[in-house]
Amino acid sequence: ALNLVGSCIRVIRAFLIDTYYPVLQTEIGVGSAFEGWSPLKEDTVYRVLIPMKPPIGHAFHLDQSTANGAGARTCRIHVELLCTCLSQKEMLCFLHDPVEELRRNQEPSLLSTLCTDSHLDVQKTASWFRRLVKDAWCFLHQSSKYDMELLPSSRSCRFLVGKDNEPKLTIEVIFGVQLDDSDIFISSESTEAVYTPSTTWSESYAVAEVKFFKYIARKAPRDSFHLKCLQLCAHILDGSGF
Repeated sequence: ALNLVGSCIRVIRAFLIDTYYPVLQTEIGVGSAFEGWSPLKEDTVYRVLIPMKPPIGHAFHLDQSTANGAGARTCRIHVELLCTCLSQKEMLCFLHDPVEELRRNQEPSLLSTLCTDSHLDVQKTASWFRRLVKDAWCFLHQSSKYDMELLPSSRSCRFLVGKDNEPKLTIEVIFGVQLDDSDIFISSESTEAVYTPSTTWSESYAVAEVKFFKYIARKAPRDSFHLKCLQLCAHILDGSGF
């Protein structure tokens, strides 16, 4: 799953040359399927986080808050235009060059494409990425062997990959902005709130959790039962309806 998403990202990066969309970084597998304790059923979802950085001429600023007093930290990603008049890259400045010249000779800024009221919009980002995945699929060698079906999702990109009459792989791609140099990301993951505005992103520790489980796996004694216990707990929760 991770290799498939990585191949797709490489094709998408080629599509995005000379545009001002988020810069997609190396994919990271997160969640129980990559932590080693997934129940490993046919409906296992392979979740992949795609870190994003601002394109040239843009900056991300994180406006953090706490949602509904429930302790779930959320955030809005404010997008700011930066002056590029002195940039060595051949481009017009979104701040200081004439609007008509920008419209004729340069791709639109991120503010004009994936933002709502100057904040990065989760749903617009997910919809944009879904279109890119659909366009990129035919360029992947896997497309000659497997079918890909996009699934409905407003805050991520979910799709099935597989052959007819065979179990299919479910992959969910989420997006995130790294918090400083930490393993914490502001991500597109859904919150527990009944309603989440499209400009609200949630704080995610999924990358830190993956690193923790890999560390435990290296340090745990041989024949340790810690992963088996986690799998058992996952089965119990799955069967109890929680």
